[in-house]
Amino acid sequence: MTPLAAGDIVLIALTCVLCAGVVAALALGLLRAVRRRTVMTQLLIVACAGTVAMTASVLAISVEMYISAHDLTVLIVVIGASLVLGVVVAWIVARAARSSLDRFSAGLEALGTGSPADVEPSGWGELDGLSAQLAEVSGRIAAGQEELERLDSARRRFFAWISHDLRTPLTAMRALAESVEEGASDAPERLAGEVRAQVETMSRMVDDLFELSTLTSGSVQLRTEQVGLREVVSDAVADVRAAAEGRGLRIIDRGIAGHVLWADPHHLGRIIVNLLTNAVRHAPIGSDVVISATEVDGRLVLCVLDHGAGVAVEDLDRMFDVGWRADPARTAAVEDRVASGAGIGLSIARGLARAHGGDVVAELAPDGFRMNVLLPIGALEVRR
Repeated sequence: MTPLAAGDIVLIALTCVLCAGVVAALALGLLRAVRRRTVMTQLLIVACAGTVAMTASVLAISVEMYISAHDLTVLIVVIGASLVLGVVVAWIVARAARSSLDRFSAGLEALGTGSPADVEPSGWGELDGLSAQLAEVSGRIAAGQEELERLDSARRRFFAWISHDLRTPLTAMRALAESVEEGASDAPERLAGEVRAQVETMSRMVDDLFELSTLTSGSVQLRTEQVGLREVVSDAVADVRAAAEGRGLRIIDRGIAGHVLWADPHHLGRIIVNLLTNAVRHAPIGSDVVISATEVDGRLVLCVLDHGAGVAVEDLDRMFDVGWRADPARTAAVEDRVASGAGIGLSIARGLARAHGGDVVAELAPDGFRMNVLLPIGALEVRR
């Protein structure tokens, strides 16, 4: 076989480049014309362009080589069969790609309507990656919707409960005012005391609502200093002592003395008062409420234990939600003389603890129900 001369090689190369260039120009023109059509159409054009370019180049070179008519016919048949097969394969691939894109589009549409996007693997690496991201985003949106519905439900319950709790002292004051108007009372000083008690109840509700709003907005301000736990606990116990004695309860402290931490004394006292009030409200009559403290891994663990039944295990975290009540009838075991009764005392306690860089958790203990306040001892951990 005679080797090709350099000129022949250059001619073949130029022929291939010319044919490929013409086919590429035509393909680009077609792609521009159908740029608003389906991806399947564009993929078919791209796939066919390579096959047509190869066919045109081979035919042009064959003509330049002056092969016989018989050989040229055979070559055309072979190239034609290959061209048809290539177009068929390109059509199958394009159809598979279109099907995968349709499923992905359906997933996006479902996501837009709020339904979960369920996109099956397509076998296309990039598209599968987008599908995985879409599924992840869909899961986050679904979780966000569930959380939003839960919060909205809690908000509606909260406002319903607040309306009920505000209506109670207002109704009592209206009844007292009517008694005075009708001259039915011969002890105005007693009426004044009762009115004052109802006003104080409403005032505590308003204070709780204001404090809750500062916590939820993140605008709570802490004025931290070194605090002796003994003094703060003593003041908190004094605040709830009247309510405890009214039910024959004893508040016992164990291991409180000697503990010092960096905290806002006012807010720390509010945490303890709210937890003690919750314990006094639910402890069995004549039992003890025990408040104790230990240090674990550089953190102060303050425990408030009552001998009540507590709540169900699944409600141990929910009980800190705003307005949550275990008793649908909203009946308390004792008249609140410290807390507002609006169902937000535990929410405020946890919020204040977290503002200090700690937390409040509940647990069922062998001898009752325990609230644990976890607080950092050092000043560097306090969130300002």
